[in-house]
Amino acid sequence: MTGRLARTPGDPQHTTGTADTTGSTGDGSGPRAGRRTARPAPDAFDRRLIAPMILGSVLNPINSSMIAVALVPIGTAFGTPPARTVWLVSALYLATAVGQPVVGRLVDMYGPRRLYLVGTALVGVAGLLGALAPTLGALIGARVLLGLGTSAAYPAAMQLTRREAERTGQDSPTGVLTALAVANQTVAVVGPALGGLLIAGGGWRAVFTVNIPLSAACLVLGALRLPRERRTAHPRGDLDLPGMVLFAGTLVSLMLFLMAPRADHWYLPLLAAATGAAFAVRELRAQQPFVDLRVLGGNVPLLATYVRQLLGYTTSYAFMYGYTQWLEEGRGLSASTAGLVLLPLSAAALTVSVLTGRREAVRAKLVVGAAVQVAACAVLLLVGSGSPVWLLLAAGVVMGVPQGLIGLANQNALFRQADPARIASVAGLLRTFMYLGALGASAATAGFFPHRADTAGLHGLALFMIAGSVLLLASAPADRSLAQLAPRKTRKA
Repeated sequence: MTGRLARTPGDPQHTTGTADTTGSTGDGSGPRAGRRTARPAPDAFDRRLIAPMILGSVLNPINSSMIAVALVPIGTAFGTPPARTVWLVSALYLATAVGQPVVGRLVDMYGPRRLYLVGTALVGVAGLLGALAPTLGALIGARVLLGLGTSAAYPAAMQLTRREAERTGQDSPTGVLTALAVANQTVAVVGPALGGLLIAGGGWRAVFTVNIPLSAACLVLGALRLPRERRTAHPRGDLDLPGMVLFAGTLVSLMLFLMAPRADHWYLPLLAAATGAAFAVRELRAQQPFVDLRVLGGNVPLLATYVRQLLGYTTSYAFMYGYTQWLEEGRGLSASTAGLVLLPLSAAALTVSVLTGRREAVRAKLVVGAAVQVAACAVLLLVGSGSPVWLLLAAGVVMGVPQGLIGLANQNALFRQADPARIASVAGLLRTFMYLGALGASAATAGFFPHRADTAGLHGLALFMIAGSVLLLASAPADRSLAQLAPRKTRKA
């Protein structure tokens, strides 16, 4: 399936791009019909949508990355080792890996606005709970709620982008997709520095409190700018609740085992296999499946994109969590200083994304990104407790290059490969594979740092990261379908 844009008869009818955002009835008879917001140009993306789309979509990466510099202070506050505080990382990704495709399917069915507003409201509640949490368990619960709350914005943004592409006739609005990718990548790598500054100013609880104003801003922007949906009746059978439950059971069982792969957890992979088989049977028989396995199974290029997302982000997050903890414990830097050391990574990722964003060049970006990722992991084999600061900074600069290429390439590939009618749920699955990579990275970090983040553990983690990067490097040239994703002429977004 090539993902060419065409309106699907079964799609709900929406008012995207021409919606009345001032509260009129939509037929010109409302009391405020004369004060409608001007309609966007027919061949240009509605730029009123960009601010809520970007702000909402960065809620997850900012919470994912800020926690990296907070793990050590939180462990000290509660007297817990890294093997337990890593649950603060895993809990968010466990919730989000399940929540993204589930909420994405709801976005496909009911539209982005209401799911966006509910999700971003949950983020504010989670921030308040985290700021007041008396125990590590309560803090983990707040992270679960954060994961669920941040599951709505990215699928909603991809749905809005798809609709705007249809309305404007653009085959691929690379400018908007680049803005989303750049914002997410930048926030992900700025997060540790921001987290360090928040901790220095207000303690580790500040990394939770910051979600309250972010949530409020999303709610205001979403309420004012996101188009209202025409209410469309959906039969109860359209919502595949059994499929969603089986999907969640499969994913949770698998990820719980990956987070603690021990012999006494033998039952978890068996449970994952059993629920996975039941999920496959259910989805193949359902008239309106949660995940259309027939379509997905026949879309091999999309499956390859998911695998590359998994490989790329396993290394990316292993670097973020492992290297950051080592900077604090192995190199002896403070949380705020460790965050500042990672700033060049952010600058490199942002520069690369901006310079290359308008050119899709999916295969070239994947090959170059994977090759540089191998080099960045190799640099970690050279660092030690007495390494000069310039070498620590250089490691971040080199790792910033693949972070500016790989995620953007996979997002552009998915936009072309996905069924337009299911773009939100398919985009949610892309995020799920990213979070699977993050969970694999957190499990690897806990495995190589069982007691503290020492240099020997960092070198072992670096070899693990090199192996995954080599697999990613080998996958791109072998995928002939990437050559068919050459950009077509499009109007500028």
